[in-house]
Amino acid sequence: MRKNLIFSEKEYRQRVRKTKEMMDKGGIEMLLVMDPANMNYLTGYDGWSFYVHQGVIVSLDAPYPFWFGREQDSNGARLTSWLPDDCIYGYPDEYVQSRYTHTMRWLADLLREKRLEKRRFALEMDGYWFNARMYLTLLEELPDAVLMDGTNLVNWIKTLKSPAEITYMKQAAQICEKVMQTAVNEIDVGVWEKDAAAKVSAAQIAGMDAFGGSSPAIFPIMPSAERTSTAHLTFDPDRQYRKNDVVLLELSGARHRYHAPLSRTVFLGEPPQDLQKTADDVITGLQETLTVIKPGITAEEVEERWRKAIAHTGLVKPSRIGYSYGLNYPPDWGEHTISLRPGDKTVLQPGMTLHFMPGIWLETYGFECSEPILVTETGCEKFIEFPQKLFAK
Repeated sequence: MRKNLIFSEKEYRQRVRKTKEMMDKGGIEMLLVMDPANMNYLTGYDGWSFYVHQGVIVSLDAPYPFWFGREQDSNGARLTSWLPDDCIYGYPDEYVQSRYTHTMRWLADLLREKRLEKRRFALEMDGYWFNARMYLTLLEELPDAVLMDGTNLVNWIKTLKSPAEITYMKQAAQICEKVMQTAVNEIDVGVWEKDAAAKVSAAQIAGMDAFGGSSPAIFPIMPSAERTSTAHLTFDPDRQYRKNDVVLLELSGARHRYHAPLSRTVFLGEPPQDLQKTADDVITGLQETLTVIKPGITAEEVEERWRKAIAHTGLVKPSRIGYSYGLNYPPDWGEHTISLRPGDKTVLQPGMTLHFMPGIWLETYGFECSEPILVTETGCEKFIEFPQKLFAK
């Protein structure tokens, strides 16, 4: 089958090498990767098959990782991954959501066949895709293995983006700019929320004339009115926009699963004084904080600078103000690594990508204005140039 690789085989090999280096430092001989974004990162596999058990095994002494998944998805691995055919394994359908057996029993048999059943075996224990039954089954099936926690091992490698990854993220940013402009244009008094959301989703997939988009990991977040007082509600399918509505927009473009998220706020009417002041204060704080982001500063120092910038305003933001993001699948475009908040000692490096997201959610409304940024050799740069303001219509 003809491979359809998004990156060069050389880049995939470098990612696997870095993973093995991290494993070796942690005393890990073998790693089970079940997060679909991490599977994609290491192998290129890109299928909407993560509702069944699938994964990648990385062993220190094996030249290639090996992929396992449902048999009917095996050709997907042959088409989208850089792995040779003899490193792709499909399990029979009798294991799919079975009441009588479990896919980890099949995997244990495969590991025994490969004489890998006695390794120091790390698992993504705190991920969406690994659960208690998987752990208990492996514990039962592999009594001579040492089961270890490998949560976020690959995620941390992903925080430093290659030039090829940044290219895709810049393409995602072009899509996002178009998506956000679509939302701002479509939202108006009397318009059904569902119709605006449908056009936003269409713009995300349509992408640009030169290239298309991927479906983002998070559905368009675009609550209105009092629903803006919380962070993660979507549109109301049975409601029309009304005069004096606040509408929050947290939207993303995506290209080959690489994201560029952006937040803005729309007000339908003449903005009240308190909302306009909140907007002005947040935007000023955002702009001041972006000037200090550079290699060598820590994540918590970024958040501290934000707090100083808004100290005189009366605004309080108890949640983090940003996070690392990039390649991902539902339910999240974040990488679960860097958080811009007190206590995070991560030192920023060139090639890291952050969503600087100082959203404010008050008793009856919210305000959002965020920026996706790239840490450069000398500072940081925005992926998107979109007006930083409260959009009043």
